[in-house]
Amino acid sequence: MDEVDWASMRHAYGSAETVPQLLQGLASPCPDERERALDGLYGAVHHQGDVYDSTLACIPFLFALIARPEVPDRGSIVELLVSIGGGDSEEPFAQEGRAGKHDDGNDNYAMARAAIRAGAAVFAELIDDRDPEVRRAAPRALVMFLEEPARVLGLLSVRMEAEPDGRVLQGLAEGLGLFARRHPAAAAPAIEGLVALATDPGAPGLRLAALGQLAGCAPERLPSGFVPLVIGLLGARAQEPREQDELERPATDTLIGQLRVLRPEDEEGSQLLRTLHTALGGRTADRIALLKGQLTSGARADRCNAVWMSAGLFRDWRGSYEEPIALIGEQLGADEKRLREAAASVLEDLFDLAAPAAEHLAAAVAARPESWLRRWEHGAPTLGSALAALARTGDARAVPPLAQVLEQPGVPNILGHIVGSLGPAAAPLAPLLQNRLGAVPLDAPDTYDHAAPLLHSLGALRYEAAVPEVLRLLHGMPGDVRSRPVIVEAAVQALGAFGTAAHEAIPVLRELLNSDRAATSAAALWSVEGDAEAVLPVLRRELTSDDSSSRRAAAEALGPLGSSAVAALPALHLMAEAADADGGNVWDRTAAACALWDIAGDPEPVLPVLRSAWHANPYTRGTIAECLVRMGRAAEPAHDLLRTELAMPQRHRVYSGGYGGGDILEDERLLRLCRTALDAG
Repeated sequence: MDEVDWASMRHAYGSAETVPQLLQGLASPCPDERERALDGLYGAVHHQGDVYDSTLACIPFLFALIARPEVPDRGSIVELLVSIGGGDSEEPFAQEGRAGKHDDGNDNYAMARAAIRAGAAVFAELIDDRDPEVRRAAPRALVMFLEEPARVLGLLSVRMEAEPDGRVLQGLAEGLGLFARRHPAAAAPAIEGLVALATDPGAPGLRLAALGQLAGCAPERLPSGFVPLVIGLLGARAQEPREQDELERPATDTLIGQLRVLRPEDEEGSQLLRTLHTALGGRTADRIALLKGQLTSGARADRCNAVWMSAGLFRDWRGSYEEPIALIGEQLGADEKRLREAAASVLEDLFDLAAPAAEHLAAAVAARPESWLRRWEHGAPTLGSALAALARTGDARAVPPLAQVLEQPGVPNILGHIVGSLGPAAAPLAPLLQNRLGAVPLDAPDTYDHAAPLLHSLGALRYEAAVPEVLRLLHGMPGDVRSRPVIVEAAVQALGAFGTAAHEAIPVLRELLNSDRAATSAAALWSVEGDAEAVLPVLRRELTSDDSSSRRAAAEALGPLGSSAVAALPALHLMAEAADADGGNVWDRTAAACALWDIAGDPEPVLPVLRSAWHANPYTRGTIAECLVRMGRAAEPAHDLLRTELAMPQRHRVYSGGYGGGDILEDERLLRLCRTALDAG
């Protein structure tokens, strides 16, 4: 390692000069030091899956470590190598020759895969290692990186016959399924091996592992009565003595240590079920039946695993989930804290869909006031999951606890969105929110954390009595407050929500027309004063801004002006027709097209742009559907988009590859808008 110029290399946090100490730490006799070294490598050298020049330089030394039998925890090092090579996801191998999600124009990821493939022969030796944790990690590495399919299948099959450890056998079954997906032309023996395991009357955990792999690579070979069989095997597995999920580890303050505490009580069962649910994909009826079986199990760990498995189903697929959601609600009364918190966490992201669990949520909130607010060493407090979930269903029983939360120090950031979910039922909270806003410090580093949720809440309630407190922020906040621009934006939006009742804010809004928040200020000024002569020149200027967000904000602000904004039509036409290469983007075009309709009422230039954007970026569909609702009968040529969307089993944001807490909310909103637009036509 001394021959490598580590100081010239980089990782996520700067110079890689300390990487040798991390590599040496992996071989330490001290478990605590090994864990800290592994955590450091994941956190810096392989941060969030990234591959740096220092990551590439580590690969030979990681191979050297796993080749030495005396090194402890080599299974974890194998897993790190697999992750660096992209083998913790099958995507890079399904898209050979295409840039990966992190590539960003460099070839570090391809180089890492090539380097690990070049050394993959060592994984063939590890398949028979004396350490079961190494043998458990080896099958995935072997299948993903050794480019000799016949040899790989032979090694897996021979090891399957000789392996005494149940958890390693499950890893081998996973290897067979992975082999079948990677090498479909040579998959037949692997599939037959999985069929034999799935029908063998032996260990239920191994049968579940085989069934999960079959569901992913050969669903036509699944036995009849698949779901009842799985539920029965889960019950049988619950009756068996539980194998220790992993070796005893030190309680460290590393991310790895924290994740270990958060892992399911039965992590092996969780992995088996995750594989099954992932493989079943859009077979929502089977997955719902499986969840119902798990959620009514007498085994607490099975119910906890089912709760976590449900989150992926609800997030990715549309369906009728009343029964499983009600069953998840029942878990809120469990004696086990881990199970209660899992249920509350999943329900929190469901918004209106959590309504079947509302009674259980209300009971849980009433029974545990200490859970209403969570405080952290750093940052703003957060709202407890059960209370947040109850409020997000729109249930008025959440209002009294929220009022008590507002009497405590600190304001949860989520509060503004929570108030929006409650609608008019949240009106009793408005004076409390106003008082809290009046007490926000004007020059503190965390002013934004205090002010933003209050401003969003008061705007959502349209509580015009709070205008003086909002103006206090705008007039009194020093110019050097780092978060001033975003606080100004939130304050201006609140004033716009108050409408004509905020007339005393007109002077400050006019002053802000020449700021970097010009479009937002113009939109608010129009709402408050309705003076097109004051705002139209500003918005026309912003349409030609170099900043895309300013252009989009201007277009969105022009729509409400209606026919008063006719002078902006030429610029909006250009913006709607601009190609990406000419500085336009799909969001700009969408905003401009919607404004064109609102101002001119002519569908001809609007519908082609909306249709193109609908296909180009699923995130635009909510905005487009809103516009189609406003268009009424004129939107009929686009009704095929709406009908196709309503018939799709998958939620629209799944295609974009990311996940945010509002994905379910936005998808359900999109479905409502699609139905409304069709009814209007």
